[in-house]
Amino acid sequence: MKCNIGKTDKIIRVILGACIIAVGVYYQSWWGAVGVIPLLTAAIGWCPAYVPFGISSCQTKK
Repeated sequence: MKCNIGKTDKIIRVILGACIIAVGVYYQSWWGAVGVIPLLTAAIGWCPAYVPFGISSCQTKK
């Protein structure tokens, strides 16, 4: 697994994941568990949805 998530993308995913979890807890819904997905992808630095499209937000070294 090659890193395909950059720093800004990771920050956005962490914030989004935390918000989804918070809304799920607030409304007492198990849908808040979906927030774990962006947190997990940010933690490992790899998004499987980016692979088929060849997307990468990592900076390339010159």
